[in-house]
Amino acid sequence: MTPTLTPFHGGVHPPEHKQQSSEAPIRAAGLPPLLRLSLAQSMGAPARPCVSVGQRVLKGQRLADADGAMSVAVHAPTSGVVRAIGPLPLAHPSGLNGPGIELEPDGDERWIELTPLDWRHADPAQVLDTLQARGVAGLGGALFPTHLKLARRGLDTLVVNGAECEPYITCDDRLMRERASGIVAGIALAAQLTEARQVLIGIEDNKPQAIAAMRAACAGSGFDVVVIPTLYPSGGAKQLIHLLTGKAVPAGRRSTEFGVQCLNVATLYTAARALEHGEPAIQRLVTLTGAVARPGNVEALLGTPADWLLAEAGRQADSDQIIMGGPMMGFALPDASAGLTQASNCLIAASPTLFPPRPPAMPCIRCGDCAQVCPAELQPMDLHWFAKARQFDKARDAHLFDCIECGACSYVCPSQIPLVDYYRFAKSELWASDRDKKAAERARQRHEFRQFRLERDKTEKAERLAQRSAALASQAAASTATAADAPSTDDAGKRAAIEAAMARAAARQAEQTAAKADSAASAAAPSDDAKRAAIEAAMARAAARKAEQAAAKADTAAPTAAPSDDAKRAAIEAAMARAAARKAEQAAAKADTAAPAAAPSDDAKRAAIEAAMARAAARKAEQAAAKADSAAPTAAPSDDAKRAAIEAAMARAAARRAEQAAKAATPPNSEPQ
Repeated sequence: MTPTLTPFHGGVHPPEHKQQSSEAPIRAAGLPPLLRLSLAQSMGAPARPCVSVGQRVLKGQRLADADGAMSVAVHAPTSGVVRAIGPLPLAHPSGLNGPGIELEPDGDERWIELTPLDWRHADPAQVLDTLQARGVAGLGGALFPTHLKLARRGLDTLVVNGAECEPYITCDDRLMRERASGIVAGIALAAQLTEARQVLIGIEDNKPQAIAAMRAACAGSGFDVVVIPTLYPSGGAKQLIHLLTGKAVPAGRRSTEFGVQCLNVATLYTAARALEHGEPAIQRLVTLTGAVARPGNVEALLGTPADWLLAEAGRQADSDQIIMGGPMMGFALPDASAGLTQASNCLIAASPTLFPPRPPAMPCIRCGDCAQVCPAELQPMDLHWFAKARQFDKARDAHLFDCIECGACSYVCPSQIPLVDYYRFAKSELWASDRDKKAAERARQRHEFRQFRLERDKTEKAERLAQRSAALASQAAASTATAADAPSTDDAGKRAAIEAAMARAAARQAEQTAAKADSAASAAAPSDDAKRAAIEAAMARAAARKAEQAAAKADTAAPTAAPSDDAKRAAIEAAMARAAARKAEQAAAKADTAAPAAAPSDDAKRAAIEAAMARAAARKAEQAAAKADSAAPTAAPSDDAKRAAIEAAMARAAARRAEQAAKAATPPNSEPQ
């Protein structure tokens, strides 16, 4: 069922000039002496070279890899030698050079091994990757990568563009006439990948032979060939979609958001060749027309110089410039030696007869003719004023980027104002401004991230220092805890040494008291005073025994450690004191042996016995002190320990004096009273 057509706004019908090139069959262009391949074969980033200068390559061999999703690979159109890699003249109205590769053909036409892909049974992702790797992009002029267009699944309508509405261009017409089956294979590929419910093929009614050939090729496929009226620019993607489906695609939106996708017939044919035959995108059909002796459509290799192609077609002498594209949307090549790209669908040898010089531009008279023919329903006169006044933001707000640069406004302008040139200028300025803003934003983000990184590093360093300090503090606390345990033993040792010194002092006092009692008892016959002295001596001896017991306990509790020089000195003095005490004991023993010879009285006997008991208690105290002294040097003496050792030495000296006094107080061997 033929769909109902929905006319779009505006449009013009300029002279077609198609007959001179559409009636000749497609022919081979031949092999030029040098190919100048642009690495920007799509609207994305230029491909990255993967060959070197001087390298010999085969036909179909990859010369540059795709750089990102919007980029496609570039392949060698023929076998030969890479002569240069670098800036080359571009087929662009700017006249600037761009990255490219110069390839010198060797004439052998030696192919690489071709690897077809069974796309009907292959994974869709593999099919899309293969299309990108084999360099397929939109051949209708926009150079949008085909693998991205076919990545959207679940479409309602697939629109095939066979309108070819611009004057002079006939390459798609001849392609549909001669290679309709290849186009249908590409349509089937696109329909399967996008899962489109219907396929509509739009062809203008000035191509009856192409319409008949496509209908014959589509028989039984379910694809509908729709004849549309000849009106420029019905070949625009948004205009053709509106014409066939009635769906208007707003500014800044993609047709896939409305379930529609549009592809050119030449793009679909190249995609089918890339998959079914394994041939990468290395050539395309180009219309050669204008002031040439043999106009027609040729199959030319990408990178073929434009001037060489027209020279092969018999370019006439009065041709003063070369127009790439049609007269409405094309542009004059700044450098005629620039090589063909996938967007090069037509070369026109322009002459003053065919393209007379444009009259000087006059002021805008605000007639409104440009607004009436604008297919995007814009106000071209306002856009002109904004661009001329460099008010680019206002031009953007007036939907400048909805302009498809079809040239209909310039074509009807009575003042001969090159309106499209103003629009292109404004767009380029806005693109440059946007690039600068993006660059500034990226610089700001880099600066902020650098500041963040510095702060993060500073914080991490502080955390590391804090962790190290905490570890050191923990180690110090552990050391302090260990040391705190040791001083507890030292404190106990100091305390025991002090108690031992106090006990020895008490023993000395007891010894002195006993010595006084013994000397008083031996001076005369015992009286009441003698009895009292004996009692006091007994109490002193009891106190001495208690002091000896306390000294023994204190000496037993004293800790052991490495003796110092003072401790050694104290030990020597203690040994000397014990030796003196032993001598005193021996003298006392001799005195006691002699004492019984006399006949003492009862009181004298009692006093002698108590004196002997006092001396025995003194000896025990000396032995306990000696034991304490022998244990004390093994401890690590502190100041208090040294002081205790000195006091012990002094106590032993006092004990020696007490012994001497006790010896003197012993009753001599005399006649009994």
